[in-house]
Amino acid sequence: MSCVSINLLYMRTPIVISILMLVLAFEFAAKCNNSKTASAPAAAPEVALKKRTITTANTVKSYLSAHSEYNDELVFLVDMRIESGKNRFFVYNLKDNKIVDEGLVAHGYGSETGEPGKLKFSNVKNSYCTSLGKYAIGKSYMGQFGKGYQLHGLDATNNNALERYIVLHTYKSVPYEEQDGPIVNSLGCPMVNSVFFERLQTILDNSDKKILMYIYY
Repeated sequence: MSCVSINLLYMRTPIVISILMLVLAFEFAAKCNNSKTASAPAAAPEVALKKRTITTANTVKSYLSAHSEYNDELVFLVDMRIESGKNRFFVYNLKDNKIVDEGLVAHGYGSETGEPGKLKFSNVKNSYCTSLGKYAIGKSYMGQFGKGYQLHGLDATNNNALERYIVLHTYKSVPYEEQDGPIVNSLGCPMVNSVFFERLQTILDNSDKKILMYIYY
């Protein structure tokens, strides 16, 4: 190899190294960006829950604006899309736009589909299903499970509630704390833990107007 060739090689070496370093830097940056994109979590469940709750609360507000016979400050929201072992019965303050209390609630065993996270609903007698829709919580009574409240279905999807004996009541097998798995089912009634029921009872018995409950999915 001639001296000229050797000198040219030495002159070009820093340029080649610089180019290689730039290529490696671009590749590293691309991998980092891809890694960040791949590991970016989906919207947190809490965010989706808040969004769904607010949307439902706004629906209730629209209904109450035309029905002054109901309490327009507090409403009971029951989100059946949440698994039964997690809090899904919410006491919602419509004035402050926030959940002020929450607890577990059972759904009807007829609503089970055998597919985790998927429920079905019915308004038919002896279906033992939960019925979706708005309910006016009526008079209290003493029954098999102690104090309970009549439920008057206000929609075509739940207007057989009285005929089906669908009521809000307590049940000893409904736990107070959230669970890792599903809780006990009912015959179609929204049944809750006795401690949580006492807090609901305080609201119901001290309200000048009927409280609206909305079960949705």
